[in-house]
Amino acid sequence: MAATNHVSAVALGPRSYQDDSYPSGFLGTLGDLQKDGTFQDIILEVEDRQFPCHRLVLSAASPYFRALFTNDMAESRQKTIVLQGLDAGIFGEILSCIYSGTLHVSVDKVQPLYQAADLLQLDYVRDTCSSYMAINVERSNCVDLYKFADVFSVDSVLKACLECIDSNFAEVHLSFIMTILHVKL
Repeated sequence: MAATNHVSAVALGPRSYQDDSYPSGFLGTLGDLQKDGTFQDIILEVEDRQFPCHRLVLSAASPYFRALFTNDMAESRQKTIVLQGLDAGIFGEILSCIYSGTLHVSVDKVQPLYQAADLLQLDYVRDTCSSYMAINVERSNCVDLYKFADVFSVDSVLKACLECIDSNFAEVHLSFIMTILHVKL
């Protein structure tokens, strides 16, 4: 008898695979749907400017929108919802971030972005803004950033401001006094 070669089959257990390009491709597709106006089912109005959107996307991005659209509130059935207390340009930046995952932050808009993100419960945007403020604290803005961070309880920014004030006390104090005197003149 001739010997036969047996290749024993090894039973493999179940495995999971992760496509690393999936999140960026998915967000890209959402952005394209937004640009094309496809499947939009809600219009958000901010300062008389209309933003057609997708309830599902907004609900996935924010607990604020999820509650707005899923609770038995009148807004959950409306086609257009007016949002108060937001700047239309800043809201456009927020929507761009929701649909693309990219947030463009600058010194002139970081505080309004933080405020909008805080209102809309967008933790990623809020955390990004607080990190940006904390690394951009300097003598010229530490007092104003401190006041902002104190109102919103942004500990990382408060700490950075206090360190800046402590390290540059004489200059910050003089600048603060000059600001007060200039305002009173």
